Amino acid sequence: MNLEKTLYDAYGFTSFRPGQKEVIEKILSGEDVIALLPTGMGKSMCYQLPAQLLEGSVLIVSPLLSLMQDQVAQLKKMGEKSVTAINSFLDAQERSAVLNNLGSYRFIFISPEMLVQPYIKSKLRDIRISLLVADEAHCISQWGFDFRPDYLRISEILPVLGHPRVLALTATATAKVTEEIKRYLKISEPFIYSHPMDRKNIAYDCKKFSNGHEKLEWLRQFVKTNSGPGIIYAGTRNKSQQISELLNQAGIRAAYYHGGMEHQDRIFVQQQFQNGELEWVCSTNAFGMGVHIPDIRHVIHFQIPTSIEGYVQEVGRAGRDGSPALATLLYSAGDEEMLESLVLDDLPTRNEISEIFRSEDGGGQLVSQGIVRQTSFRIVSYWKTRLTEQQTIRQIEQQKVEKIKQSAKIKKLITIDSCFREYLLDCFDEQLDSKPADCCINDGLDYSKFLSGRKTIAAATKTVTWQNRLDAILPC
Repeated sequence: MNLEKTLYDAYGFTSFRPGQKEVIEKILSGEDVIALLPTGMGKSMCYQLPAQLLEGSVLIVSPLLSLMQDQVAQLKKMGEKSVTAINSFLDAQERSAVLNNLGSYRFIFISPEMLVQPYIKSKLRDIRISLLVADEAHCISQWGFDFRPDYLRISEILPVLGHPRVLALTATATAKVTEEIKRYLKISEPFIYSHPMDRKNIAYDCKKFSNGHEKLEWLRQFVKTNSGPGIIYAGTRNKSQQISELLNQAGIRAAYYHGGMEHQDRIFVQQQFQNGELEWVCSTNAFGMGVHIPDIRHVIHFQIPTSIEGYVQEVGRAGRDGSPALATLLYSAGDEEMLESLVLDDLPTRNEISEIFRSEDGGGQLVSQGIVRQTSFRIVSYWKTRLTEQQTIRQIEQQKVEKIKQSAKIKKLITIDSCFREYLLDCFDEQLDSKPADCCINDGLDYSKFLSGRKTIAAATKTVTWQNRLDAILPC
C-alpha cells in the first residue's frame, strides 16, 4: 500500500508531516491510537486519509458547532462531497434526510450530546463505522467532569457500532489526561504517538501591573501600536466584551466571542477573523478550536488561564506559519481570586447534589425553578446513575482538589524567575532539548522580532450581531 500516492491523489500533498504516517499505518492495521500532535501539525489528515482506504464511514466526535462546521467546510473545499454534520443547524427535514441516508457519507461529524441519543444510536447501528475519532480528546478530561458529562459516555457507542477502531486526537495532554482518555474511551492498549510539544518560534512574555486599570491601559496602547492578527483571552464573557469595546473605541477592528452568543454570531466572528476583516478577537476560552489562521502573531492572556493544558492549547494558535509569535500573559494584583472562582464555578455544590438526588422528578424542575444550575444538573445526573449521593459528593470534592492543583501550576508562571519554556515542558513530563534565541521573558527577549507597526485600516466597525446586520440591510 503506497500511502504517499494516496496522499497525493486524494489531497495533493507530496509528503506527510511528522507523526501522520505512523498514526495512519497503525489505524489501517486495526489498532486504537492516541495521537498527541501540536497545533498546526495536521491532525485531521490522520483520519481523512484512512477514510479513503477503509470501508464504511468515519464518525468524528467534535466538541464545538463552529469547529464542526469548519471541518465540514474544509473537507468540501478539498472536493469531498460525502460529508455531513449532525447538529442543531439542521432543520427537521434536513436531519431526516441525513439520517435516512447516513451510510452514504464518508465523514460524519457529531457532538457527544447528540451521539448518546437513542434514536441517533439506532441509526448509526444500521451502517458500517470503520473508525471512531474523538477530536480534541483532551475535552474528555477538561470538560467531561465539569459541564459536559456526555464526553464521558462516548465509549457507550462502541458496542453499538461493533467496536470500530478508535483514534483520539489532541494537541496537548499530560500523562494524567492521557490515562483518562484511555479509561473513558475504553481503549486499553492503544498505540500512543506523542510529538514534542515545544514550538520554538513562540516566545513567552509576562507583564505585571499593580491594578486592572494599568493592565487595560497597557493593552490599549499595545494594540494601537502593534498589528495583529491576534487573540486576547479573557476570563469572563463580560471582560471579553469590555476589551472588544475598548479596542473599537481606539479605532481597532475587534470583536468579542464567547459561549453566550448565538451560534451564527460566533461563526460569523470566526469567519471575519479568518478572512482578515478583524485584527483581534477578544474571547473566553471558547474560541480557537478549528481556527486555521497561520499568521496569528500574538496571543494575549488578559487574566491567568485556568490550567497549564488550556494555556498551551491557546498559545499554540499563534505562529502556525513558523514565523516569530509572542505569547503574553498579563497579571495584576487580585487575579488569583478570580482564578479560584473560575476553576471551581462549574462544579456542583453539596446542596445541589443533595437536591437532585432527593428530587422525585430527577431534578429537572429544580433547574426551571432556579434552585439548581443547568451545568450542575448535567453533572450530577451523570454520576447519579453510577454512584450514591455520598460517593458523588466525594467525587466532586476530588474534582475540586484537582482543580486547585491545576490552578497552583498555572499561578506559578507569575512567580518563577526561571525559564517559562522549561517549566511548561516539565508539566508535560518533557525535556527541553534546546532554547531558541528568543525564549521567554526570564531569558531575555528581543521584542523587535515580534512587534510591528499597525497597517493603515478602515475605521473600526461595531461588534456584529444578527440585529445590527439586519439593521444594515433593511430600510428604516
